[in-house]
Amino acid sequence: MDQIVARNKIDHYLNLLYGGYTSADDRVAINQMLVAELDKLDLGMVDLEYAESRAVACRRRFDQISHWRNGFADGTIERVQADKVAAQFESTLQIVDTFCGQMRGRIYARAS
Repeated sequence: MDQIVARNKIDHYLNLLYGGYTSADDRVAINQMLVAELDKLDLGMVDLEYAESRAVACRRRFDQISHWRNGFADGTIERVQADKVAAQFESTLQIVDTFCGQMRGRIYARAS
């Protein structure tokens, strides 16, 4: 049951971060809560597959944000704001990717 609750919270936090309408302070807090929930996942293959599916979704979202950002001319206010959104979301992507890598390492080390 705890795994289901953790997964629901992870999805909720990622959806908040996908929206892009949060302040920098809120994004930091949400990222911290995201990490706390990721740490609650089991070290099994099912949870690894779940975490990696979320990492893929984060990469896709980051690609969308980057494409959107690149639509603005360099030096414009819109581009500066878009650069900030991209940088903030990139930190979320790094959190999820790092977690997946660590989880993968622990699972494979345990299997050896």
